[in-house]
Amino acid sequence: MKEVGLIREISEEHERKRLSIYAQLSVESRGRDKNESECAIRTSYQRDRDRIIHCESFRKLKGKTQVFISHYENFRTRLTHTLELSQIARTIARALRLNEDLIEAIALGHDLGHTCFGHSGEEVLNDLTGHFAHNEQSLRVVDHLESNGKGLNLTYEVRDGILNHTGKGIPVTMEGKLVKIADRITYLCHDIQDSLAVGILSENDIPDRFNKILGISHSQRVNAFVQDMIMETSNRLENGEPLQIYQSEKMAETMMDLRTFMFREVYNGVVCMKEKEKASLIVEHLFEHYRSYFSAQQAADKIAGCTDQFAINIFKELVIPQPGLK
Repeated sequence: MKEVGLIREISEEHERKRLSIYAQLSVESRGRDKNESECAIRTSYQRDRDRIIHCESFRKLKGKTQVFISHYENFRTRLTHTLELSQIARTIARALRLNEDLIEAIALGHDLGHTCFGHSGEEVLNDLTGHFAHNEQSLRVVDHLESNGKGLNLTYEVRDGILNHTGKGIPVTMEGKLVKIADRITYLCHDIQDSLAVGILSENDIPDRFNKILGISHSQRVNAFVQDMIMETSNRLENGEPLQIYQSEKMAETMMDLRTFMFREVYNGVVCMKEKEKASLIVEHLFEHYRSYFSAQQAADKIAGCTDQFAINIFKELVIPQPGLK
């Protein structure tokens, strides 16, 4: 039986032997803002993953909208999206021999700062404050808001991956780059499935060009994107091309075409826009309420930390008369 203190070192040595030369090794991390002793059992990225899973903001994801604001129990939530992203990204990472622990930590933490009511809430807060972006809020959560204001003290690479999973920023690690593309693949594929499930889209609404390239089922679509990323990245790195996660030209164009289709037909469609109006009303009212007591940043923090139902309940208390109360 090995000494407990050697378990982490064995895992670190396993990374050196097993992972690709393009992978980010845990022993080569740029470290944490606050120095702390190493865990005897877990590598630094395993430790980050666990801190994220056990934090309050992660648990709240189960009550936050992904796209559709509904009580329909089979809709994705922000939590199920996060778990699906983690699984898809880790599948790709394993094939490319990248660091799955780092991938998992970034994926599980990437949406911790997302508001109630999905992107509708994010857009309203951006309008009210002058600037609000969920990726920046996710970093603020792990750096400053969690653990009663102490933050989670995550490693540089996990923080970088969380911040740059969307937007113009480019993650410094291959693992972060992978999550950035896999996030888009994940939500596009599962949002089609949810839209079909409740009749927002019908099978006939899906253009045939997507069916020919991606297939007609959720699993076929995901598999087509995943296989393409694995093969294209492997081949191009072997040919000495720059360190990136690659898609074939056809698949990259298909992903962007599908994204345009989903924005037109679903995200900015009639059903979502009607729900967005309701969500906007609630978020605006809550912001005005919290702003009378706190700074704009603190008001945004409070709203971003609300689940959908908690925000609705607070709105009801503020707006709807309570019978029997003096």
